[in-house]
Amino acid sequence: MDAIPSAVSPLMRELSAYIASAVDRPLPEPVLARAKIHLVDTMAAIISGSALPPGQKALAYVQTLGGREECSVFGTRLATCSVHAAFANGMFAHADETDDTHPPSRTHPGASVVPAAFAIGERGGLPGHMVLRALVLGYDICARLLLAIDESKFRYTGHHASSFGGVFGAAAAAACLLRLDARRVRYVLSYAAEQAAGLYAMHRDTEHIEKAFTMGGMTAHNGTAAALMVASGFTGVDDVFSGDRDFFATFAPHADRAQLTHELGSTYEILRGGIKRWTVGGPIQGPLDVLHDLVRAHRIDAVNVDTLVVRMPEKELETVDSRDMPNICVQHLLAVMLIDGTVTFQSAHDRARMRDPAVLAVRARIQARGDPALSDHLRRWRCAMRIVLKDGRELEGETLSAKGGFDNPLSREDEEAKALDLIGPVLGTRVAETLIRTIWHFDEVRDVRELRPLLAPH
Repeated sequence: MDAIPSAVSPLMRELSAYIASAVDRPLPEPVLARAKIHLVDTMAAIISGSALPPGQKALAYVQTLGGREECSVFGTRLATCSVHAAFANGMFAHADETDDTHPPSRTHPGASVVPAAFAIGERGGLPGHMVLRALVLGYDICARLLLAIDESKFRYTGHHASSFGGVFGAAAAAACLLRLDARRVRYVLSYAAEQAAGLYAMHRDTEHIEKAFTMGGMTAHNGTAAALMVASGFTGVDDVFSGDRDFFATFAPHADRAQLTHELGSTYEILRGGIKRWTVGGPIQGPLDVLHDLVRAHRIDAVNVDTLVVRMPEKELETVDSRDMPNICVQHLLAVMLIDGTVTFQSAHDRARMRDPAVLAVRARIQARGDPALSDHLRRWRCAMRIVLKDGRELEGETLSAKGGFDNPLSREDEEAKALDLIGPVLGTRVAETLIRTIWHFDEVRDVRELRPLLAPH
């Protein structure tokens, strides 16, 4: 390993050394098991996203670029170069609100990290256990960057948390798999910092295409590119996290930089990740969970409900209140659940039902209110609900941690049912089942390119 210049801070020395050696560090069994569930979830989001409008736009664009056929574009028959594949798979992953999250940092690590890790894994014919290790590392770096920045303050500058965290998470995962030494890892982090971008204005995109780019495509592409550039000989700044006009001084002068390495290697942020039970925006997980339980327990439906009032954390409600996209509109989705008894991927993405008079009539009886008492800095998808039935009875329900959060996680069986709902329509049920079984044993896969036949429609 090259000598470390004296200008490099102790924090950067520790961080870069950890990233450089992470691929050879064994994972505790609970972390490995959790990583597989997140991998199944993210691959399901990528494959289902390939058929959605943002995915189709990304595919059409990448097809114009050419490139060596070294990596798979999931859910399609296309193979292309690693950075293009990372871009397409990243956009697919966040083509809607199906992908995983890290609620404490308000990031979506999987949409950036998994495409980057697979791009380098396929490019190098690497074994599954290495890709899993890089994935866990990417989640750690993505989340820790935002924990250092403090997303709640960062958001008010107009920057978007997930896009900043995503590029660093993707870069770390790619650098790890390329076996870059500590000094070259520092260069990779510097190139990631140069490309860090993303504006909160993306939420004004009603087609979800710019959002898919900013939160998945751009970050996966840029992180992968940063690592490959350094692997090919690029040099750069030795410590972008300290010194004159460094990354934090530029974007977050108040940052707690120590969060980058606090308990790194002994605690794993993937264990605080969230996986959505319902294929809709994160803040709607709590309301759908509570209503689903009330529907089953009391056998109610849209016919016998007079009014429904849902209370949510104020900041969570801001992102899902009366939106014009079905999968991120809380009032619409509660109406759909009252009518259908559940919410599926198909019903959550059916734009036509937003204009259906039957749905609109039920939606008119639903109110959503912000409640400061339900605020939670760990974003455990909280809500409280009160329903008045037409016969005068009143029902109440609440959750302080909806299914899928880190302290109420989805089981392997839960995730398998969700993944089949997402993957089956694209790949076919038989192939989808085989792919999921393979990922449960991903650490035994000798070369990730073995999955290629399972990633294309048949």
